[in-house]
Amino acid sequence: MKCNACSVGSLQFEIKVDGERNLFIFPEVIEHMERNGELLWVKDDSLAVKESGMRDFLDFCRDHMESERVFFRLEGKDWLLVAEAEDVLESQWIDEVIRKELVTCHAQPILDGAGEVYAYEMLARFHSEDGSIIYPGEIFGAARKRDRLYALDRICRMAAVRAAAFTDKKVFINFIPTSIYSPEFCLRSTTLLANRLGVHPGRLVFEVVETENVEDTDHLKRILAFYKEKGFRYALDDVGEGYSTLELLAELQPHYMKLDMKYVQGVSNDQQKQQTALAFLAEAVKLGSVPLAEGIEEQEDFDWLKEKGYKLFQGYLFGRPAPAENLKKALEHQLS
Repeated sequence: MKCNACSVGSLQFEIKVDGERNLFIFPEVIEHMERNGELLWVKDDSLAVKESGMRDFLDFCRDHMESERVFFRLEGKDWLLVAEAEDVLESQWIDEVIRKELVTCHAQPILDGAGEVYAYEMLARFHSEDGSIIYPGEIFGAARKRDRLYALDRICRMAAVRAAAFTDKKVFINFIPTSIYSPEFCLRSTTLLANRLGVHPGRLVFEVVETENVEDTDHLKRILAFYKEKGFRYALDDVGEGYSTLELLAELQPHYMKLDMKYVQGVSNDQQKQQTALAFLAEAVKLGSVPLAEGIEEQEDFDWLKEKGYKLFQGYLFGRPAPAENLKKALEHQLS
């Protein structure tokens, strides 16, 4: 399956024009693009050009066309005002990050009620070639603009699976459901890498990033069914904030459910948060899911949640994310 997201190369821009002035100039635009070797195809009032010709077109459009009646899209996506193409072009740096896999993993511990490390969540950290940090909001924003979410999600998943070999604990790995085209094809590399590294699938817990606002629940169920078939576990993140219907939770049957930190922080003395936390706990027990409270920073909140029956805990109270390489050193020391 060919798509911009899977293959990190130059983009193909489709351009559509409307309005008498724009349609009058359109043949000249076609001739210019063809002359410069940038034209890919023409059909009625639209054409497709290589990325290398798009900035030149934007300059021409601003000077000579009614830009509010010129639109673009990236291979089958929604049509947008042509002015927004500038953001896509300026986000080209994300391609280099993906091609060179400029990503590392930090591990944050997840503890059980006895205070023992049960698992680690692997969190992606990005950097430029000069070593400077690129923040997640910036990197994922650029990936969305250039239709690179699958490619970015893939290098993060692969880095996390490699880091899983640094520990004998379970590992939680975030993934973006909306970036997956077909679980059978898109997730094959993940399963192959886990097998090659000897990481037992039961140690890998794939965590749905709910903030992506998954609308196609059937697609999500297909992805989770694929993971389950391969022996992996999966978790739902930020429950309490999203997944508003109990029916959806029952359909997804998650192995783990993570209570959103907004209901965790301050829960020991907030009755409304306590009601949400208790309702969440009851639903997790009903579904046979392991309830996990994330974002714990205060001892009082931990004590309250533990006393009520929560099983797993995560937050700065127990440890901040640290380079996953530290786990490798600890494991080597343990085995020596």
